[in-house]
Amino acid sequence: MPIGPVMALMRSLIAGDRDLLALIPKQAYHSTVAPLGYSRRKIILVNDPAAIRRVMIEEVENFPKSDLMVGSLSPLINDGLFVSAGATWSRQRAMVDPAFTHMRVNRAFDAMVGAVADIEARWDILSDEGKPLSLEREMSHLTADIITRTIFSQKLENSVAFEFFDAWASFQDSVATIDLKSLILGKAWAPMKQPPAAQKAARVIRSHLGQLVDQRMEPEAPKQADIVGDLIAARDPVTGTGFSREEIIDQVGVFFLAGHETTASALTWTFFILSQQPEMVQRLRDEVQNAAGSGEISFAVTKKLATARNVFRESLRLYPPLGFIPRVSLYDTVIQGVPTPRGAMVMISPWIIHRHKEVWEAADRFNPDRFLPDREQAQPPGAYLPFGLGPRICIGAAFAMVEAVLIIARLIRRYEFETLDPQKVRPVSHLATRPATEIVMHVARRKGVHHEW
Repeated sequence: MPIGPVMALMRSLIAGDRDLLALIPKQAYHSTVAPLGYSRRKIILVNDPAAIRRVMIEEVENFPKSDLMVGSLSPLINDGLFVSAGATWSRQRAMVDPAFTHMRVNRAFDAMVGAVADIEARWDILSDEGKPLSLEREMSHLTADIITRTIFSQKLENSVAFEFFDAWASFQDSVATIDLKSLILGKAWAPMKQPPAAQKAARVIRSHLGQLVDQRMEPEAPKQADIVGDLIAARDPVTGTGFSREEIIDQVGVFFLAGHETTASALTWTFFILSQQPEMVQRLRDEVQNAAGSGEISFAVTKKLATARNVFRESLRLYPPLGFIPRVSLYDTVIQGVPTPRGAMVMISPWIIHRHKEVWEAADRFNPDRFLPDREQAQPPGAYLPFGLGPRICIGAAFAMVEAVLIIARLIRRYEFETLDPQKVRPVSHLATRPATEIVMHVARRKGVHHEW
């Protein structure tokens, strides 16, 4: 008998893991647009690609980000660009636009290369000593280092990086994204108070970011062409005023969300999958060998690595960093025949639509070749949204794609991966789609692999 969302929520809360994936009834993978059970606040699950495009592109102003999403992220980024709406969002977007140029991969690529070289040096030691590693922790460290170099033009020191990871992990584990009262019994737009642990983790993250911002706001600080420099220099096109210190930290937090947490999640799943796919690993190594030999994997080389790119895209399909994208309706309307009152939560789930049986052939199967050009054209627009869609699409999407291709190519060429207890790995969705427990791996340097740079 199919389990309804209210019972699923109760089961998740009793289990104690607050996993959003536990809320999904089996029929969701076959339905298009349907109300999710009975609650004081109507919840509409939208799986139809055309309806998704309506909500996220055609009528984006009528379906802003849900108050539950805003409430969960506000301790971390206040009213930053990721969650703001209307005139506030327009003002911030205009002021932040110059900083986006530093997310262009041709400018950020050297930062990526430097961070990957550092993680290779650390992994070489682990390999020589035969010590295992926590895959999620390592990917979080790596992507945090890359985005720190891109935002602040400096490395993220190891001790700070791991404290940063712990704070992000604590925030994800404790933040109230599926509060029973708010989701089932609460009214639309009701304030949502976060647990003390989530608030403490957010303060730790903001404190680290604030220290880095303060260094750059000192009068004698050198002027550098990077993201934080552009945020400090940004001015409102109407009033001429700049961002306050807290607003700069808000926007830096947004860039970290876009360039760190989601990419770390996606890379964690990518390397776990590859550890179980030796034939695909060999295909990747052959591709890298043909494109670069044992030489440098340059920005130009990454453009030639179609298999690596498709492996990452397929990992994003199966394990999208954002499993759920909640929106709220600002007016009474009808979505594909389903009445949707003002205040209703319109739940778009990349996790569901990416695994929808009516949209994808062999939806649960890992198959990067589904993204080959001739096959990709068969996908309906709106069916693939790991970074969202429309004007609110993730600002780090192109950045993450090149970053991932470089990381996959470098690390697959250099190491063998062995996951310990792979049968115990399962996903949970809090803020991002993460492993329920650590994925522990052994990495070993491949014999006979030499580099010319």
